[in-house]
Amino acid sequence: MPDNPISPKDFGASFQGFMEQMARAAPAEEPYFRQRLHEHFGADPSNLTIVAEKFSEANHPNVHLAIEAFTTAPGRTFELLGISTDSPAFMGISFAQLISPGGMMRGASATQGPVTYTSVALDGDRVLACTQLGMYLVRDGDSRLALLVQKGQERYQPGLTVEVLAADRAAADTFLGALRSAMRKRNVYRGHVVSLSDQSLQVNFHRLPPIGRDQIILPSGLLERIERQSVGFAKHAERLNAAGRHLKRGMLLHGSPGTGKTLTAMYLAGRMPDRTVLLITGRSMGLLEQACAMARVLQPATIILEDVDLIAEERTRQNGGCAPLLFELLNQMDGLADDADILFVLTTNRPDLLEPALAARPGRIDLAIEVPIPDADCRRRLFELYARGLKVTGSTEPYVERTAGASAAFIRELLRKAALFAADDPGELEVDARHFDEALHEMVVEGGELTKSLLGAAPRMS
Repeated sequence: MPDNPISPKDFGASFQGFMEQMARAAPAEEPYFRQRLHEHFGADPSNLTIVAEKFSEANHPNVHLAIEAFTTAPGRTFELLGISTDSPAFMGISFAQLISPGGMMRGASATQGPVTYTSVALDGDRVLACTQLGMYLVRDGDSRLALLVQKGQERYQPGLTVEVLAADRAAADTFLGALRSAMRKRNVYRGHVVSLSDQSLQVNFHRLPPIGRDQIILPSGLLERIERQSVGFAKHAERLNAAGRHLKRGMLLHGSPGTGKTLTAMYLAGRMPDRTVLLITGRSMGLLEQACAMARVLQPATIILEDVDLIAEERTRQNGGCAPLLFELLNQMDGLADDADILFVLTTNRPDLLEPALAARPGRIDLAIEVPIPDADCRRRLFELYARGLKVTGSTEPYVERTAGASAAFIRELLRKAALFAADDPGELEVDARHFDEALHEMVVEGGELTKSLLGAAPRMS
């Protein structure tokens, strides 16, 4: 037996010290993603270059489609890795953390996991599954590239970040240039009717009802003038630009409520289906800068700004909150290049309140058109238009005369209410003089001033 036997306690401490010494002597195991990147590039990823670019959340589908086109191009192959981490979601992940020899910061770790996707609604019923968090390892012959795609939390880091890991800055910049070019080419919003909402710049698709030319009831020659300034320019844009004629233009449609300004603007949008249409109404007026930037990218484009008097009221009458939006509108209209094929269509019920700098300067508003209260001939055509599908007994001519001073919207509502009164009668639905009289009484006598406000000028009962 040994003279000095080792106690179990001392043996345990000695063995633990030996294992710690062996652990210090053994090479540390590379973190998973650093190892994968090392293998992918055949070089220490710490010596490579990282370039990052941030995109708005609205551009998520465009970025996804651009990356998809890049990675699937002939001669290229790629692998898409998912990332699982115990790091707080709001902190995000970066290539710098993943390639660090010590791994993630603050004791967090990152390992391979499922690729995370998010569904983005597009036009119609289309839905696109876009990468929310994932790493692309791209091979193109002897060239290597790695992409880290990450959608941030809206509250902390809104938007989408694409990090590029490449051999040098030139390679990363070349990829990002190709990405931006593909985004413009494959933009999911091009040629559609869209609007922007909230500060995250959510893009909403709209489907406008088809509006035929016969549904635009205006005095003779007026619609032709409007079409020449809009549809005509769009049709001959290339020839006009080659001749040195500027393509950016502005049109103001003004008149009483209910005369058809918005309907005319929607008709123009339908006549130019190859153009992207951006609708700006209500609260989205605060996103003028972003809407105009989007129009520049997606040109040829049309910006329809309804009730422009809400922000462009003459400065001496304004409250302070509207002035910044007015200045933004003026700056955007002035800042467009002459060859920018962008049409501004503005509507207002109060042209008398408009800031002269907007309404009276060439290059901002090139054509101001009054959409008037319909005359007798227009009212006759409106009765014919809105009576389609109804069986009307007797002549409508007395009501054409009685609706002098009424707007197009008033006449449309008159036919609707008359049909509603007729529907109360048994048998086949027929609209006659009694139903027109009842509808007129309800709208003019019982509707009063509110009818005028909602539907435009109302006729006098006689």
